[in-house]
This record gives sequence, C-alpha cells and structure tokens, in this order.
Amino acid sequence: MPQSPLLRSLADRVGIVPEYIDQTGRERRATSDATRIDLLAAMGIDASTEGAARDAFERLDTEARARCLDPVRVVRGPTNVPHTVQARIDVAGDAEYPVTLTNEDGTRRESDGRARVALGYVEVPLPIGGAPHSTGYHTMRVELRVGDVVREAQQLLIVAPERCLTPDELVGREPRLFGLTANLYSLRSARNWGVGDFTDLADVVSWGAEVGAAFVGVNPLHALHDRGGDISPYSPISRLFRNVIYIDVAAVPEVRESAGSIPTPNAARLARIRGGDRVHYDEVTSTKRRVLDLAFDQFVRHHRDGHTARGDAFREYVAGAGRALDDFATWMALSELFSGDPSGGRDWRVWPAVYRDPHSAEVAAFRISHRDRVDLHRWLQFEADRQLAGAAERARAGGMPVGVYQDLAVGSSPAGSDAWAYQSQFARGVSLGAPPDAYARQGQNWGLPPLDPRALAADGYRYWITLLRSAFRHAGALRIDHILGAFRQFWIADGKSGEEGAYVRFPTQELFAILALESRRAGAVVVGEDLGTVPPEVPTALKAWGIMSSKVLQFEREGDAAYKPSWTYEPLSLTTADTHDMATIAGFWRGRDIEIRGAVGLIAGEREIELARVHRAKERQRLRERLTADGTIDEGLPVVTRPSSPELAARGSPPEIEDTTSHAGDSHPSAADDTAALRGAVHAFLCSTPAALVGIALDDITGEVEPVNVPGVGNDLFPNWSRRMRMPIDDLRSSASVVAALRVEDRGSHIADRGLSNNPRG
Repeated sequence: MPQSPLLRSLADRVGIVPEYIDQTGRERRATSDATRIDLLAAMGIDASTEGAARDAFERLDTEARARCLDPVRVVRGPTNVPHTVQARIDVAGDAEYPVTLTNEDGTRRESDGRARVALGYVEVPLPIGGAPHSTGYHTMRVELRVGDVVREAQQLLIVAPERCLTPDELVGREPRLFGLTANLYSLRSARNWGVGDFTDLADVVSWGAEVGAAFVGVNPLHALHDRGGDISPYSPISRLFRNVIYIDVAAVPEVRESAGSIPTPNAARLARIRGGDRVHYDEVTSTKRRVLDLAFDQFVRHHRDGHTARGDAFREYVAGAGRALDDFATWMALSELFSGDPSGGRDWRVWPAVYRDPHSAEVAAFRISHRDRVDLHRWLQFEADRQLAGAAERARAGGMPVGVYQDLAVGSSPAGSDAWAYQSQFARGVSLGAPPDAYARQGQNWGLPPLDPRALAADGYRYWITLLRSAFRHAGALRIDHILGAFRQFWIADGKSGEEGAYVRFPTQELFAILALESRRAGAVVVGEDLGTVPPEVPTALKAWGIMSSKVLQFEREGDAAYKPSWTYEPLSLTTADTHDMATIAGFWRGRDIEIRGAVGLIAGEREIELARVHRAKERQRLRERLTADGTIDEGLPVVTRPSSPELAARGSPPEIEDTTSHAGDSHPSAADDTAALRGAVHAFLCSTPAALVGIALDDITGEVEPVNVPGVGNDLFPNWSRRMRMPIDDLRSSASVVAALRVEDRGSHIADRGLSNNPRG
C-alpha cells in the first residue's frame, strides 16, 4: 500500500506514535504504514485499504459527533471540580437537558435546564449542591434534547487526590527507610514444601522487623498454573488473583481441624522436594493440591453452607470479590475440564466456541452444574488471601511503617483468565514488548496482550480499578512493573519482529488519577519501575503524581561509566543494588552472569566472552573506587577467580560455581563469605543516599551467586524462576555473613539492639 496521509491521520487519532527516538538518543525510527494497519486492526479498526481507512475515519467522526459527553473526566482535588460540564450535540437550536449527578456514596442531585445551542455544544450546569466535595468515582448523566434530536450520555467523573500517598506522609517525617526484597518462591525453610510460602513470608517479615526493616517486598504473587513452562511471575494467568502455590498447607484451618484424618506427604517425599536446588513446580503443585482438595471437602462438609465463623468469612470474601472471582474460579474449573485436550486445554482460545464467551448460557450452566469445582477455586483464593493478610498483620504488629510491598506485573497471559473474562479490554493480534537495543537487536516480544486504551476509557477503566484494588490488598507499597506503559506501550504485531513495532499512547492522566485515588484508599505508597529508555516527560510526571522512581546501582552511571556519588540519587525513589533480571552482587563480582550468558549463547564466542570479562574488571574497579570515595569500604574486597576459558567452552550448560569458601560461624554453607564485605559496603552506600526507600535483596544479604532469571533465554537453556536460596531463612539470625552484609546503620537502624549482637559496626 502506498504512503497514505489518511492512514497516518487515522493512526495518530487513536494514539499510534508516528516515530520514536531509539536507545542511542540519536536515531529516529519511523512507524511504517504496514505497522499502522496491523495496530489499527488490533484495536478493531480495519484500515487494510484506502477505502477501509476512509470508512473507519468517517465512523470515528460519526461516533464523536454522537457522543454527548466524554466517557471519563479527571479532576485533581475536590475544590477544583467545575460547576459545568460541556455537552456536545451536532444540531443548533433550543436545548433542554435533564442532568443527574450520582456521588460515589449514592447521593443524587437532579436538575433540568434550557440553553441555546449555536456552536455544537452547551455548558450544562451541575445540579445545585451536586458538585462532589470528596475524592471518588462519581457519575454524571445528561439527556440533551434539541427538537427531535436526543443525545444521552454518561460520564465517569474521577475526583482524584493531587498525588499518590508518599513516604513522608506515611511516616510523618522525611523518610530514610530500608527494607528487604525477596523472591517468595525461592525461600528455603525447614518446614515449607519445596517452595516459599506465606508462612515463610511472615517469618521474614518478623526477622525484618527485628533488624529495623520498614518493609518486605516480594515478586508478583499473581495466579499461575505452576506446571510445565507456566512459572514466570511476570506472565500470570490473572493479575487479579493470587498464586495458590504459596499457601502453607499445614496452616490451613481445615487441615488442622482434621486431626490427622487428611493424609499429608510422607517424610521422604517432603525431604526430597525440600532438599532440591530448584523449585520442582509440577511436583510441588500436585503434592499440595492433593491435600488441599481433601481440605476443601472438609470445608464443604463443615463450613460452606453453615453459619460458622469460617463459613461466614468465606461468603464475605466471595461477595466482596464479586464477579471477578466468579469468572476466575469458573475459568480455572473449565481449564481443568479441558486439560486433557491435546490441543491445549489451559488455553481458552482452543476451547469449544460456547465456552470462549464468559457470558454465554453454557458457561452460566457450567458454573451451576460444577459448583464444587468452582467453589474449590474460590476457597483456594480465600485461603491465600487469609494467609497473605496474616503476613501483613505480622508487619503491623512488628511496627513496620510500610509492611508488605507487592509487585504488579506489566501484563497477563493471552491464554489466561483475565484475557478470557475481559476480552473487550485487550487488543488482539499484538503483544507488548520493547524496541531493538544493544542487548536485543530484534527487540523484545514479551508475549503479553496489551490493554486497548480506547476500550479502557469506554468502559470507565473498570478493569484498571479492579486490578489496582487487588494489587493494593494487604500491601503497604506497590511496585508497578514498567510504569512507562502508562505513558506509551510498544506493540508488536503477531509474526513480526520488534523492528516492525511501534509505540501507542496511553491516557496517563486518567490512569494516574485512579492510581492516586486507590493508593490513598489503601494507605500504600507507589513505586514505578522506570528503567530503560525514559521519555523526557516521565520523571516530571512521576514526581508530580507522587510516584517513586526506581534507581538501580548498576544503572546509576556518569558519562564515563563511573558510578554516581550517593548524594546524586533521587529522594523520591526506591533504590536497590540490582533487580530480578540482573546478577546478584556476588554474581556480578564473580562474573557469574558472563559465564551463563556465554554458555547459553547470549555472548557468542570466546573472544566476546573475554572482552566481557575485561569490561567487568573495569566495572569492579569503578565500583571499588565509588565505595572507597563514599567511605563505605571497611575491609578489603575479594579477589575474583574464574574457570579458565577452555573449561568454560567445554561446558554445555550453565555450570554451578563450586563454592570452596570457608563458612565459619554460619550454620549452613550458603553465603559467599568472601563477598560479605563487598555486599555490606554496597548496602551501606545505598543507605547513605537520599532515597526515601532502600531495598536490600535477601539474595544479596545471603550472598547468592546464581540469578533467578536470565532475560531473553527460555527455560530450555536456563531454569528461570526456579532457583532456591541456599541459606534457609531459619539461619538468618545466626549467620555471621548476613550480619556483615546487612549494613544499614545510615538508615537509623541499630542492628545490635535488634537481635544481631555480632554486627561489626553496631
């Protein structure tokens, strides 16, 4: 198709960005017309020919003329609510307009008015006394009549706070807080069943409170199948509900009530799944589900339909979760029903047609006829919610000012529950991703369907509101993965590479207004993961909305690649040494990430591996210089040893580092004791920054060398999302290397007074 001005105008109208500047900051990449056609199709707009594009443009014009009110209006602050709303109509004449304003609390104000329409719109006054005087979601209804022409419309009026809750408001002073971050699945303990669980989280929270931590952050807890390759916390089947693999089975009331009548795994089986270096998801899931299914039977017999405290709590939870839980539980039961289908029963897109529509009569009948299976999944979510609430309560009881800090993934699986239940909200035939850069020459395709910004607005942002309420539940802080997606998202059409993708604009003000409103209602602060190529308007907008930035030591560099001084860090930020996509401190220092990238083919050839090692030596020196300049090094840093090149070349898969370090004073040979001084120096450096929050990874406290994820590599090459910690959390209080690594005295925490008396700097 030749270059088409009409097509470009159509694409611009719906938010497809005509060009972007790549990661070099110099080259402009233009959006092709072929890409415009693909992305328009993903929004349900046919522009495949010039005639189709013209028809689509005219249809949008017609819809705009017929739209009496914009579907959503955002006002920041109750005192700023205007007393009129602009209503449109495409004829002139004398207008009558009944108008109703329903406040979120249910109070209503109505009025009738008359006005002369000459320019296609009229300023409609709100009913007397009807302007909302509090933040919230309010509804405006207008019926505009001019002669025989009648236009009716409804508008969601979002009266939002000026900004999200900020750390200084949360603690009542200038915050200088630190907290712990952990990958919950990786936690090892003497009592869990081969994967970290909510009781482990509560135990880490208790230890964190003892050492002065303000929060404990975790990976996304979203629902997964936890079987086969479906284990990434960043590709869930639903972002609205929890991963039930984290349920502590022994803590389920029905298991306790059974007095041993519910059989649990024998000691040998538990020892096997507890002892592995990796989470064996299939085995852990099947082991837990056998017991949980029996516990649910006990719940049905004794609580579901009776007026017991447990039964009443379940019904209250189900009522509060509403239709979203009904849909999720139904989807899970249908997924189980079709799981024997060789075409892939866990993907709703291959189910029989009548079950692909969540509102079909067949789905409604299934929900009734399979009540027990649907209720099982409601009950599992109820119990997961109860146990997570227990961890949050442990944080409050321990005096943590923030508490549990949760993580909201950027998207969900196209085969999953959210994509089934909210089909109208997702764009089709495209995936989220990132444009080409130095690390991914073809760009990155994350395989996650994007939300359609036009559909979101048309539906009053109900999915976004539901999503945030779920994410904030039992959270004192929320990290939003890829916050840049609230400004623009990179869409890649199915079957195309990242080089053929383009950015799509998103309604930032509306999304952030809802975020600010839900943040304050939850009493939780917000962190935006804003790493990567950041458009110039983003930092200002994040600060204006009270959203903390993410600052990572490895990315905070000056022009010559030297590490920035501590005083340059952004105060309104969460600062960390690394992320789940990066090497740990010990792994970075030892060059373990280079070994792995070489072994899996991300670095091609021995020469490139050697160049990477040379570069890493320079990075280690720069880090040493920065830590020395900022005065956080108390002891000499370890000498790096590595396998010879022939040894590495002979390895066909990522090797484990042989740790021959002495671990005197530790009860478990887990921490890389030769890097304890380095890890402590890095943590002391982070704690000396003006950042409001500092997150210290449990992996870095204990000296883990292996990463949890290698981006751009499938699980066939590297076992992502399954590495377990070598040190049990039971040993945190007694480990000398943990004490050496946990240097947080610049954050006002006195570890010696909180149970770790062998702190060398106490």
